[in-house]
Amino acid sequence: MEKKIIEYLNSKNYYDFTPKAAFFDMDGILFDSMPYHAKAWVKVMNEENIPFSLEDAYINEGRTGADTINYFFNYYKGRVATDEEIKSIYARKVEYFAQNYKVKRILNANRFVKRLQHDGLQIFLVTGSAQGSLLDVLNEFYPKVFDREHMITAYDVKNGKPNPEPYLKALEKSGCKPNEVFAVENAPLGVRSAVSAGLFTLAVNTGILNDSVLVDELKNSGVLMNSFADVLKFYNYFSRPTIL
Repeated sequence: MEKKIIEYLNSKNYYDFTPKAAFFDMDGILFDSMPYHAKAWVKVMNEENIPFSLEDAYINEGRTGADTINYFFNYYKGRVATDEEIKSIYARKVEYFAQNYKVKRILNANRFVKRLQHDGLQIFLVTGSAQGSLLDVLNEFYPKVFDREHMITAYDVKNGKPNPEPYLKALEKSGCKPNEVFAVENAPLGVRSAVSAGLFTLAVNTGILNDSVLVDELKNSGVLMNSFADVLKFYNYFSRPTIL
């Protein structure tokens, strides 16, 4: 376990790794929501005559809604979507999601968050979502954790994931250096965003993609996990400062 942290320190030319904050993605990390997002995206994109699969949804998870729409419009239609198209498509996607989703936490995620609170770490939400239905229930399912001052959402950035801007903004808000933070992500584009911001990243594969897709994005800046039970075990190693 310590080897992964040492690889990270060497690759970034950092002397030590002393976690003072944790940055969490939302969908697929805090909430078991990705299967419902994926089905909603498939339905709405197919209505626009754009081929779109469940795998496409997971691979592109982390982009803002507008970025996702424009990415596929560019690829299949050779143009970006109009503002009216983006508004209509995203509204339908949100509607399809809401028709089927029942809010549920990822197994052991709350247990991990409570452990970090107990240890005194700052906890931030860093998500590409602008979906109010999920943002509104954060306090219900993770009480007294994510206030607005500890959130970076699609409303706060010009460039969403995989651009590092969301995580750089979280770093700025936290007042921490990159080697004082770790990110918890489940999506390849989210991992790329966190790694590009210089963060040690725990990639928790809660979806349908092959592990290798996440590993390829980690470079020397994190470790693959298969559950929050694994995350809790790993945290016991790096909750103590690591110094080269």
